Amino acid sequence: MTSEVKKILIECVDIINSFLRDENSIKTIDLASEILARTLERGGKAISCGNGGSMCDAMHFAEEFTARFKTNRPSLAALAISDPAYISCAANDFGYDYVFSRFIEGIGKEDDCLIAISTSGNSKNVIKAVETAKKKKIYTIGLLGKGGGKLLGICDLTILIPSDKTERVQEMHIKVIHLLIELTEDILKKKHYLL
Repeated sequence: MTSEVKKILIECVDIINSFLRDENSIKTIDLASEILARTLERGGKAISCGNGGSMCDAMHFAEEFTARFKTNRPSLAALAISDPAYISCAANDFGYDYVFSRFIEGIGKEDDCLIAISTSGNSKNVIKAVETAKKKKIYTIGLLGKGGGKLLGICDLTILIPSDKTERVQEMHIKVIHLLIELTEDILKKKHYLL
């Protein structure tokens, strides 16, 4: 069993190293942080969505923004589309493909930013969320894996994890989410937005 543990951990390290070697990936995280900081400065909010483990990541992102990450600071405007009553209502009345897009239709505004999380890049409800966001001139950032799928071509900015394994993609997504939060906080502190 020890050899299997090592094999899995080596696989994780290999993906991180592959990501590190891709300068575009690093620059994309920097750019996404700047976009999130600009969104908050303009009075917008960060909206996140995803299915299953990606919904958990969307919730994690939002709670780190609104509550606390590393240090005490003012709350930052963020929310995850994750309310079970809303999701069951929208799924029942419109179909599961529309659970995120209906929310964005009602709550989203031009100065907002959507963080669309999908390990495959092919989740229909996340695709529809991005399409609706773009109609409302909401900037879209995709956290993707497995080559990016259909979302690769429609998100304004994509952070693509170089793996075809769902579990490895999800592990990297949470690392990227923590980077985005930390870097966004740093930008806002430098601009004295966060005192």
